[in-house]
Amino acid sequence: MSTEPPASPHAEPAVPGQRVEPADASGPDDGPEAGKGRFGAPGRPLNRRSPFLFGFLSGLGVIAAYALFLGVRNAASILVLISIALFLAIGLNPAVVRLRRWGLPRGPAVAIVSLTVVALLAGGIVALIPPLVTQTTELINNAPGTIENLRRSETVNELVQRYDIVNKVQSAVNAGTIGNALGGVVGGAKLIFGTIFNVLTVLVLTIYFMASFDRIKEAGYSLVPASRRDRVRLLADEILTKVGAYMVGALAIAILAGLSTFVLALLLDLPYPFALAVVVAVCDLIPQIGATIGAVIVSLVGLASSVTDGVVCIVFFIVYQQVENYLIYPNVMRRSVKVSDVAAVVAALLGVALFGVVGALVAIPMVAAVQLITREVLVPSMDQR
Repeated sequence: MSTEPPASPHAEPAVPGQRVEPADASGPDDGPEAGKGRFGAPGRPLNRRSPFLFGFLSGLGVIAAYALFLGVRNAASILVLISIALFLAIGLNPAVVRLRRWGLPRGPAVAIVSLTVVALLAGGIVALIPPLVTQTTELINNAPGTIENLRRSETVNELVQRYDIVNKVQSAVNAGTIGNALGGVVGGAKLIFGTIFNVLTVLVLTIYFMASFDRIKEAGYSLVPASRRDRVRLLADEILTKVGAYMVGALAIAILAGLSTFVLALLLDLPYPFALAVVVAVCDLIPQIGATIGAVIVSLVGLASSVTDGVVCIVFFIVYQQVENYLIYPNVMRRSVKVSDVAAVVAALLGVALFGVVGALVAIPMVAAVQLITREVLVPSMDQR
């Protein structure tokens, strides 16, 4: 029995072979307004060859580029702190990974590494406070006696009378001089508090970056096309490993400099040998200029002890810095980061010249990254052509 519905009396008869189109459900809105959509019909596309449109878009591009330049320039100091914190987080991440392999979750592992870094900083500060307090107290207590001895010295009195030092000092001490001195004191206070703020900022950012290191990596990898993601992941992980190796090498060089200074201070019987070793080790972590700063501080302490000790310190650090710059540093970086001696020295010099302290920090890892990408990506691509 057939179940087909009866044909409508108004339906047109079907022609054999003709496709029957379904009824349009648009209803009574059909007509000349059809196709405009809810918000009307789209207009004609803009003429991309129009001089007005080209000039307008070019002007917007120039304004956007200038605004971006101003933003980067105004936020340069913060960007430097962020870069240093990110670099430290990458360098400390291998320690976190090692603790996680021992069964610790990421949170406790990051906490242990962070507390260790804070403990080292606190230990260095505690080692430096007693010498500073003692030397400052001695300077204040000995100031009256030193001034009295200068007044009784015939040579000093003769120089004072010959060059009229008293009148020059009295004429120099005026309201403007006092104002400049106060301004210098205020500027020094701002420098001290600014340095403390920067150190705390870098420390907090480093902890945050270490805690969310895996999420940051995955977010970066998700921006890479899926077809290339695995290869980019392998290359990036290798580069991050080299950054961690660079941090280990830099710490080893700094510890070696501190130990050599400690032995020198013991042999010369200088005051506070451990504090001097801490100063040299911390300063040696600052690329290029750090070792010189530490050498100057220890040499001044040696000169305060005796002229002979000061000369010995100066000669020692001149020789040691040459050995460190051209023998120890390149060999350590070649073993840890797999960078050649010439590349390590040239990269450090160029990094300081171009980007200052940040450039010196990232110079060696950047050279290692460039070598890896050249060997694994560029050379195979050239061989296939």
